[in-house]
Amino acid sequence: MQQNSTLKKLAEKLQLSVSTVSRALKNHPDISAETKRRVKELAEVMDYEPNSFAVHLRNKTSNIFGIMVPAINNFFYDSFIAAVEQDARLHQYSVLIVQSGESAEAESVNLKLLKNNRIAGIFVSITQETKNIDLFLKLQEQNIPVLFFDRVPDYEVCNRICMADKTAANIAASALIAKNKKNVLALFGHLNLSISKKRLQSFQQTFTSNAPGTNLIIGFPLSVEEAKNITLKALGESERPDAIFCMVDEILIGAMQAVYQMGLKVPDDIAVISISNGFIPTIYNPAITYVETSGYKLGKLAFKRMMSCIKGNTFLQEITLESMLVEGGSL
Repeated sequence: MQQNSTLKKLAEKLQLSVSTVSRALKNHPDISAETKRRVKELAEVMDYEPNSFAVHLRNKTSNIFGIMVPAINNFFYDSFIAAVEQDARLHQYSVLIVQSGESAEAESVNLKLLKNNRIAGIFVSITQETKNIDLFLKLQEQNIPVLFFDRVPDYEVCNRICMADKTAANIAASALIAKNKKNVLALFGHLNLSISKKRLQSFQQTFTSNAPGTNLIIGFPLSVEEAKNITLKALGESERPDAIFCMVDEILIGAMQAVYQMGLKVPDDIAVISISNGFIPTIYNPAITYVETSGYKLGKLAFKRMMSCIKGNTFLQEITLESMLVEGGSL
C-alpha cells in the first residue's frame, strides 16, 4: 500500500471535498451512487485503506485483542491462540500476542504494552508468580474486558474461562482406580496456580473416597527435565509405581523420557494417563490414554464470551468447558 494514498489525494484527483470522499467510502446515504462508484474505483487503484489507528484513537480503543500467555511452547496455548485468531478475523479484529515467561514483572510490562496499543480486550493466562491482579481489574474499570483463561486467579469477581479442572482430575483418577492401580505417581504443576490446586484436591479426594488403600506419590515438577528426574527417582525405588498420572503435556513428556530410559514397557510394566490437549499422547506407541482439555475449544468459548462483553454484557462470571476421557493403550 502506498503510504501517500490519502483521502486528500483522492479528493484532489476527483475534485471533491475530503468529507465527501470520506462519506462515500463509508456508503453514506447522502452521497450519490455514481459518486460512491467513482471514489471506490479510484481508492482501489491507489490501494487506499482507511487509517484505522486514527479512527480508533479517537474512540480510545482499537480493533485489536491482546493475548497474554506464559509461553507459546505447548499445543494447548498454540491451539487456543489459533481459535481466537480464527474468530477474530471473522469479526474484523486483529490479535497481538505477548509472552510473560512465568514472570509477574514481565506480565505487568506486557499489560502496559497492550494498554498503550489501545486493545479492545485481553485474554490472559496468568504466571506462576502472579498474586496481584489489580492492574487487570483497572482495565476492566476502564471498560476494557479482561478474560482470564486456563490459569485463572482465585479472585471470583472477574471473567474466568477454564476447563472443568476438578472433573478432569476425577476422570483420570477414576480410570486408574478402575484398573486397580495401587501405587500411583501423580505429577502436578506449580501450587501457586489454582489449576494445580483444583486438580490435586480432586485427584486425592477421588482416591480417598473410592480406593483408600492406594499409595499416592505426589510430585510438583516445573519443567520437562524436573518431571523426568522425579519420575526416574520414583521408578528406581524398590516399590516402583504401577501407574503415572501427568497433569499437563509438558509433564507427560518428561515422565515418558524417564519410562523409556528405564527400559519399561507401557502398559505391561507401568500404566500412564495424562490430562492433555490431545496431540502429545498420540506420538507414543501405544497412544497414551488422556483426559481431553482442548485449547481450541476453550479459545472458541473465550472468544464468544469476549464478544458478549464487547457488546455490553459485562456481567462477571466463570465459564467452564467439560472434559472427556480419550482411550489409548497405556492403562
